[in-house]
Amino acid sequence: MSQLTTHILDTSLGRPAKNIAVILEHQFKDHWIKIAEGTTNDDGRIADLLKEDMILKIGNYRLIFETAFYFQIQNIRTFYPRITIEFEIVDHSHYHVPLLLNPYGYSTYRGS
Repeated sequence: MSQLTTHILDTSLGRPAKNIAVILEHQFKDHWIKIAEGTTNDDGRIADLLKEDMILKIGNYRLIFETAFYFQIQNIRTFYPRITIEFEIVDHSHYHVPLLLNPYGYSTYRGS
């Protein structure tokens, strides 16, 4: 299993959010570097966000969820066309960063 995983649940519909582009960036000094990207599958997950042998270094990261297109194809207005979640990797354990999404709100937590 990848060291970092994510999934998106559309809480307004009660189902996974598919076809959302997700970008992973690592902070290097005062700027961000893209290190991975993927698109959620039918289960709202990205099975291979990180390459199998990739280990994240200790530091600050962010996941950017491009939600505008997801809502646009459903003809739903959203207040959040893009959601960015910043977090810190402090060791080499597994990190799961889910996104609970609806057109006018979102929440996240460190999952398992």
